[in-house]
Amino acid sequence: MQVLRTIPITQKMMTLTLEKGKSVGFVPTMGALHDGHMSLVEASLSECDYTVVSIFVNPTQFLLGEDFSDYPRDLEADKLKLERAGVDYLFLPDEKEIYPDEEMIEFKLPESYAGIMCGKSRPGHFEGVAQVCAKLFNIIRPGKVYFGQKDYLQTLVIQKLIEDLNFGIEMRVLPTVREKGGLAMSSRNKYLTDEERVAAQVLYKALKAGDKSLIEAEPMVELEYFERNGDVLAVAAKVGGVRLVDCVRLGREK
Repeated sequence: MQVLRTIPITQKMMTLTLEKGKSVGFVPTMGALHDGHMSLVEASLSECDYTVVSIFVNPTQFLLGEDFSDYPRDLEADKLKLERAGVDYLFLPDEKEIYPDEEMIEFKLPESYAGIMCGKSRPGHFEGVAQVCAKLFNIIRPGKVYFGQKDYLQTLVIQKLIEDLNFGIEMRVLPTVREKGGLAMSSRNKYLTDEERVAAQVLYKALKAGDKSLIEAEPMVELEYFERNGDVLAVAAKVGGVRLVDCVRLGREK
């Protein structure tokens, strides 16, 4: 696995790869990799000639008072997992590499997304997600990009970004990988105590039952929203101060 830290060198390597006629799959992450991330990596490895994973904790998608400085980071463990999986390139930029100028072009979330789910409860978050993904897509120039289903609105925003800005990328959204008991895997789960982890299992139970009262009856869980959009039912809540999101497609999850 080759570790790339600068944009010019990364772009040069991607150009050489594409000139060979090889397909490139891309898995953007913020690190602290778990089995959910690795399922995306495995899909890219099986579908593409080359796989690129990025690790970058993006500051522009964290709101004031959120856990940017405390976000889980475990770079050495992440590198080992990616090397063992057979990833070709790890793009590992620092903040100054991605944001060299404090004044940069920003994105505006469409009103249809800004008024639902995390678009409503975390104004500014998806603008930061769109900004960093646009930059990463231009740097890597993948044929396919891989995301998990867990953050449903994020998948909608990225798909619209790809379509509106004509990136020509195929977006692959893969099923949420879950812990025993149903809790969706998340880098933030490591901050849960054993008791909180058990309490957090109510999120998936409530989604499957379509019954938010199950969450409201759990004293360790602070519900943010329980919201339906089409055939998707999504939830966000805090458990012991740890913010978790999840969703299910109605009629498809058992």
